[in-house]
Amino acid sequence: MAEIIQERIEDRLPELQQLERIGLFSRAEIKAIIKKASDLEYRIQRRTLFKEDFINYVQYEINLLELIQRRRVRIGYSFKKDEIENSIVHRVQGVFRRASAKWKDDVQLWLSYVVFCKKWATKVQLSKVFSAMLAIHSNKPALWIMAAKWEMEDRLSSESARQLFLRALRFHPECPKLYQEYFRMELMHAEKLRKEKQEFEKAKMDVGNLEYAEEILMGELARIIYKNSVNIIKSAEFHVSLLSIAQLFDFAKDLQREIYDDLQALHTDDPLTWDYVARRELEIESQPGEEPPTAKQTKVAEVGRREERCCAVYEEAVKTLRTEAMCKCYINFCMERFAKKTSSRLLREKRLERTMVAFRKAHDLKLLPEFQYKQWSELLLRHDFLTEALEVAGAGMELFPGSVMTWQVKLQVLIASKSPDVAMLFEEAFVHLKPQICLPLWISWAEWSEGAKSQEDTEAIFKKAVLAVTGGDSVTLKDKYLDWAYRSGGYKKARAVFKSLQESRPFSVDFFRKMIQFEKEQESCKIANLREYYERALREFGSVDSDLWMDYIKEELNHPLGRPEHCGQIYWRAMKMLQGESAELFVAKHAVHQAGQL
Repeated sequence: MAEIIQERIEDRLPELQQLERIGLFSRAEIKAIIKKASDLEYRIQRRTLFKEDFINYVQYEINLLELIQRRRVRIGYSFKKDEIENSIVHRVQGVFRRASAKWKDDVQLWLSYVVFCKKWATKVQLSKVFSAMLAIHSNKPALWIMAAKWEMEDRLSSESARQLFLRALRFHPECPKLYQEYFRMELMHAEKLRKEKQEFEKAKMDVGNLEYAEEILMGELARIIYKNSVNIIKSAEFHVSLLSIAQLFDFAKDLQREIYDDLQALHTDDPLTWDYVARRELEIESQPGEEPPTAKQTKVAEVGRREERCCAVYEEAVKTLRTEAMCKCYINFCMERFAKKTSSRLLREKRLERTMVAFRKAHDLKLLPEFQYKQWSELLLRHDFLTEALEVAGAGMELFPGSVMTWQVKLQVLIASKSPDVAMLFEEAFVHLKPQICLPLWISWAEWSEGAKSQEDTEAIFKKAVLAVTGGDSVTLKDKYLDWAYRSGGYKKARAVFKSLQESRPFSVDFFRKMIQFEKEQESCKIANLREYYERALREFGSVDSDLWMDYIKEELNHPLGRPEHCGQIYWRAMKMLQGESAELFVAKHAVHQAGQL
């Protein structure tokens, strides 16, 4: 092995001598490069090979190449690249070849090889890399697309890209992404040919020897791909994606029209088709027969007319296709348009009216899901339609009596309207709903009570909630109970709540940290209380939370009545309790803290 490494180091000598001779590196730097290179060579030549060693080797050589480039710019020397850079590039390629042969399944390694060749190697070499990679990873469409795009955009070889796409489709005959990119590539090819022809015609050059078939220029190859693909992939979403690609090319108007007509004919029963057709009306100018708007209202009137046409299509769609998905498309469109800012009060009111009509239509057809009842109610509340909001919330609750969301919406409306029935409805909700899903309602009740009722009433709600909510959900509730106690009754009240809950597991770390913080905010901060809170916290989280141990140590060191001599004991307790990475993290933090103290 030593002879091989010595030979590889000797192979470097010509480039290193050139680097020293032209003044890019000093003798000391050359020696350092040789030493580092020897170490890296040993690592990739030993019997047991590790991928990280090859990656480190490549990274070192890339860093060296970049350093050489920067120094060339600095001294203004651009010669001897064949003897220096090309030699390094060839060596790195050899290392990549060995690594990719050893770890063939590592796609990231192949992609790193591709990135290196794109930056430093020739196009012919990169083409070979793609071929080798695709021979092994033919089951990954994304790699075929990457290779074809490179052939098309960097090598400017439409024929090579076409061959790659055709080979890819033999492996993946039902892959939508491959068809989309192949379709795009053929349209780009046609556009490139059209531009070439225009340039030749401008220059008045004879193009008789060049083949510019009219069918190719009009995108006939893309049309063939479209026809074949929609016979295999029968999906409205795929159909729309091809239409969106075709719309990027102005010369393909006939193809766009054909795809659009086929979409309507083949996918009439798909909501996506109707959604696309309706939204397309936003891009279509007003018909010549329509009354032209005056100068002041030109833009607003035009937008209003387009939106009106969109809604007409959606209305027809809902009549034809009575599904929840179709109603959802209609409502989402209306909500999107309503969310758009406009200075026109008339347009804003019209958009709100259309949105309400869409919600009402879906409700009448019993096709409105529970989350959209919430959207509808909140929209009505924002615009102070309290009576209508109450009606909608009630309708949602009747349809979905087991949903926490619908009860929350109804309560939200009652609270906004300052109804006296809020507390009664909260109690009714807990009767109808399963206890394990009621946490949001308990929190809402407590928050409402804090602003509307007495402290005693609010505390009674929290006590009921703590008994009713069990398991992991109770953690959030206890934190909120403690926060409320401190806000309403100060430290004394918070400590009483803490004492009442201290054996009621489970807890969060924040539950104890809040009490520690409350204690620190007092004028007479008692170290005995802090120790109690830390000890209770460590009893629950001492095996996983290294920060708690560090904060306990800092407390003993920094508090006026703390006992620094206890820190060693706390440290050894931590080492016994903490496991794995938590222990290592604690040791590192403790070492940094001690260094800071010194």
